[in-house]
Amino acid sequence: MFARLTSTQVKEDKMDEAVKVTRDSVLPAAKSQKGFRGAYLLSQPKGKAIMISLWETEEDAVTGEKSGYYQEQLAKFKDMFAAPPTHEGYELSLRA
Repeated sequence: MFARLTSTQVKEDKMDEAVKVTRDSVLPAAKSQKGFRGAYLLSQPKGKAIMISLWETEEDAVTGEKSGYYQEQLAKFKDMFAAPPTHEGYELSLRA
């Protein structure tokens, strides 16, 4: 399994909206992507947010980046970000 970690700073007054967009738009879109296995959204009151999406393979996660899917999802938050997001990929080494 492969995990993509996206980290950003959300404007403090936009966190509730960002959670709603994630729940109502991003996750339904992700569920239609090949290899998607789930996601976690972590947030702090001051606006720090981390999204961890789980994929069957690294290829599945990268395919979404190459197709424009990932960029389409980020665009949904353009007015909510206080700083540009960064992302990294990880192999899932242990699951409890």
